Amino acid sequence: MSVPNAIYLDCPQCGERSLHEILKGRIGKKKVLEATVKCEECGRVYTTVIREPEEVSVPVIVSDQGESVRTEVELEANDLLMVGDEFFLDETHVIITALEQEGAKRVKRSPADLIKTIWAKKFDKVKVKVSVNNIHHTLSKEILALPDEEFLVGDILRFGREEAVISSIKTKHKMIRYEGAAARDIVRIYAKAMRKTYA
Repeated sequence: MSVPNAIYLDCPQCGERSLHEILKGRIGKKKVLEATVKCEECGRVYTTVIREPEEVSVPVIVSDQGESVRTEVELEANDLLMVGDEFFLDETHVIITALEQEGAKRVKRSPADLIKTIWAKKFDKVKVKVSVNNIHHTLSKEILALPDEEFLVGDILRFGREEAVISSIKTKHKMIRYEGAAARDIVRIYAKAMRKTYA
């Protein structure tokens, strides 16, 4: 057990479980953490004793190409999980798509001990949508890529015998016209078909 930067605790002032910043702390006997903490919700600073968290087994439903597999993951009770978090389940890279608490309540983030089901999808490959403009019409294509694979404006894409050059990239946050982006962040690539010239 090492001293973490933050931890979920029941705040004596808020009366709610909230994220607390650990201002200072030390590990005592029997792996007990004695710490001065600050509640992120109300700002109260107080001293507390935290025992090593229990492990909990949380059900995980992983979807992959329309099929779902049910399994479990062992987590520390106070581990904070968020939608969009990535982790390895055995040797499978997955990304969390939803967190379900008691009563089928969906939340964006939660400590592990309050989670009834983690919904995730296999994330070893992502589909990147591409619009290829060929003067008279636009064709819709898809590329399977690794999540961290980068695409740059000016790169040449090959679709069978056809080639296209990337003219812009739309990400979740902006339109890119000069740089690049990782496949995981791309909403759509816009490309122009390259005309073949024969000598």
